[in-house]
Amino acid sequence: MKRLLLLLMMGIFGLGCSQQTPKVLKTGFSKEALAQKLENEEGKTVTIQQILDQHKGKVLVIDFWAGWCRDCLNALPKAKELEENNKNIDFVFLSLDRSKEGFDRSLERFEMKGKENYWFSSGWKNDFNNYVDLNWIPRYMVIDQKSAIAKYYAITPDDPEIQVTINKLLK
Repeated sequence: MKRLLLLLMMGIFGLGCSQQTPKVLKTGFSKEALAQKLENEEGKTVTIQQILDQHKGKVLVIDFWAGWCRDCLNALPKAKELEENNKNIDFVFLSLDRSKEGFDRSLERFEMKGKENYWFSSGWKNDFNNYVDLNWIPRYMVIDQKSAIAKYYAITPDDPEIQVTINKLLK
């Protein structure tokens, strides 16, 4: 009986925690997604469009993460390695921490200060995250030099498709 109960619980929790690759891998952003507001470390409001405009002409990796996310924290060394191996591209870190205080603590605790960090003060459910089918973190996207999505869905920084995409864009 205990064994059956354990298997049942594992099945229930396993179903609730699984990530699903989106059915449609988008290559651009909607107007609503681009208008999504975030806050930078100083608390200044910026939109996704403004962030993309700052990086136009460069390859950009977007890293969705949070200080409370065990998978994100486990991925940090590989994310840092990806960044170190690609010094000629830009990285932006979008935090899903639950509060500004949590965001600030996470930046300090995980040595993220000095990087380009933004926080979704609106929470997980917002126009941008809904548009990009954000269903799990960490999540990585590669944006090309014209602000189009080149790699839509990766859940680990060492996904080989990230580096393949970056290399193709830099040719």
